[in-house]
Amino acid sequence: MSAGVNPQKPNIILINVDDLGWKDLGFMGSAYYETPNIDRLAGQGMVFYQAYAAAANCAPSRACMMSGRNTPSHGVYTVDNSERGNSKTRKIIPTPNRDFLPDSLYTLAAMLKDNGYTNGTFGKWHINEDPLQHGFHVNVGGSHRGNPGSGGYFSPYKIDFIENGPDGEYLTDRLTEEAIHFVRANKEKPFFLYLPFYSVHTPIMGKPELIETFAGKQGTKGQDRPDYAAMVASVDQNVGKLMAVVDELNLADNTLVIFTSDNGGIRDISYQTPLRAGKGSYYEGGIRVPLVMRWPGNIQAGSKTDFPVTNLDFFPTLKSIISAEVPAAEQLEGIDLNPVFRKQPMAERAIYWHFPIYLQAYNPKEDGGRDPLFRTRPGSVIRKGKWKLHHYFEDGDYELYNLEEDPGEKHNLAQSQVEIRNQMIDLLESWRLEVNAPVPGQANPLYDKAFEMNLIKQKLNEK
Repeated sequence: MSAGVNPQKPNIILINVDDLGWKDLGFMGSAYYETPNIDRLAGQGMVFYQAYAAAANCAPSRACMMSGRNTPSHGVYTVDNSERGNSKTRKIIPTPNRDFLPDSLYTLAAMLKDNGYTNGTFGKWHINEDPLQHGFHVNVGGSHRGNPGSGGYFSPYKIDFIENGPDGEYLTDRLTEEAIHFVRANKEKPFFLYLPFYSVHTPIMGKPELIETFAGKQGTKGQDRPDYAAMVASVDQNVGKLMAVVDELNLADNTLVIFTSDNGGIRDISYQTPLRAGKGSYYEGGIRVPLVMRWPGNIQAGSKTDFPVTNLDFFPTLKSIISAEVPAAEQLEGIDLNPVFRKQPMAERAIYWHFPIYLQAYNPKEDGGRDPLFRTRPGSVIRKGKWKLHHYFEDGDYELYNLEEDPGEKHNLAQSQVEIRNQMIDLLESWRLEVNAPVPGQANPLYDKAFEMNLIKQKLNEK
């Protein structure tokens, strides 16, 4: 342990990979992607097999994680406009979307800053113009931008708050180098390192030498793209570099490492079988994410849990670890996971998602959504125990799944398990009232049922 570090205030490293799917890692079951460093990290800590993002796409998930508040509390439901897809196929007027996290909300970074931490973020921010306004001391590469843009992953870059490196420098490598410099500069005091890689978000651009490596490797249906595998491998290599420096500086024993993804993977790029759908959907493939936490002496190496958790839980967990106070007005909506670390029995709790807007399909042939026009339509979702209920606002439809027996959400039990369905409906409606969640119901005057049915038929016939 480095001199001067308070053992009651561990360093915190939060690695948030963009669009990395639940099964895009070796320790999660992929036989195609190669992630030896992240697999090693998983073996040194606890793997959460039923971990979730609080939202199915980038900005709302990050807003939830940084604020500890669910989507109705901050109004960030998606990226850009809530009126997505063809106007003639939207039956109701969706709730307006807020682009940025409100300045009034107290963030995880602000809490850590107020408790003596030096905070640095290196990569994708996406929830306002500048993370320095929300509690960070150092920012490299983070702004409102959600992807590397036309410049892609090679210098010269097209993102903000970063100087170009040598031509051809790879962004994932550069962000890790900046993060390592931050760790070395702050090794004598508590630090919070947030490393939200832009990878593996589109555009899919791997390093040529890694693409060549995977081009000769046999994959399986849905996990067989060498360019995507190269991006995953670069993330893995850089996680390994960072962890090696943490070890070199003797910081490992006093550092909590969290490794996760902001939402599910894009199914058109990588299947998450047996999970259904992908990014943007509230089926499991869109919200289930990989999650590892390592904290020597506090989390047993090689431990695993099936207790359902969400990135809303990070804020209250870290608050508990450092014995911090937050403003009375801040009602954190996750739970403290420290008892899970110690394998203590945990009461079954409900987890909620709210998405009162539209999100159009990526690829109707691959998305696995409810219909071929949208990854999701306006609705809410609740999971409690093995049961998961979807409620769609356009027609008041419900879908009920037993995730223990049907993780792929293929068999809707809403009509056969009426008592369970009604119990879940009651819980969901009570939660929406409690958090003042908007439920849109105003008819869209542009909606054209015949047009919608013809378009759905056309998309289905394309399969």
